[in-house]
Amino acid sequence: MRFHNRRTAGQELGLRLMEWASDGELPHPVVLALPRGGVPVAAEVAQALSAPLDVLVARKVGLPGRPETGIGAVVDDDPPLFDQRALEMAGLSEDRLVQDVAREREELKRRAMLYRGDRSAPDVKNRTVVLVDDGLATGATARAALRRLRRLEPARLILAVPVGAPETVAEMRSEADAVVCLQQPPDFRAVGLWYDDFDQVGDDQVIEILNGYRTPRSTA
Repeated sequence: MRFHNRRTAGQELGLRLMEWASDGELPHPVVLALPRGGVPVAAEVAQALSAPLDVLVARKVGLPGRPETGIGAVVDDDPPLFDQRALEMAGLSEDRLVQDVAREREELKRRAMLYRGDRSAPDVKNRTVVLVDDGLATGATARAALRRLRRLEPARLILAVPVGAPETVAEMRSEADAVVCLQQPPDFRAVGLWYDDFDQVGDDQVIEILNGYRTPRSTA
């Protein structure tokens, strides 16, 4: 099954999570998106859950020469988190990637300032946190983001994505309290293959969604 676009994928993901909410499994939720692609998805999820929406900016550290292949990630001021198995397979060391990490951290800071400005990050302590992205490939950024969030002491930590590589989804179950993934195709290959429309999400679109979002009134 393919999704038409990120918005419709978010609507379907929101419906699944509403079932959890109706069973009382998502008390006091806050939805955090991994920008940029996760933001349109997360906006629909937050709407469905009548929850506040914000972003957690993370940056993938790519394989030299193949930047689309994530072998690590950075979040906030945390040390970079690398996939040690991927490093070994590529014959790389963390020291070799110091400049790559510095470049991604600068981009992370730029985006965080652009998306949030002077607004502080939401307090997630003792809340149900739903972390949303548009898909899971290597899981590098999701893993770093989940570990960052875990240190902030949420009551429950949930990773929610429309589609993901089965092996990556399985690995994420040790990082989150629950993982919701609508599709786990055995021939996954890449996130974009499972969307009819997978155009790049720009900064302007992220800002428009975040600024235009209003937490719906709960009907509970």
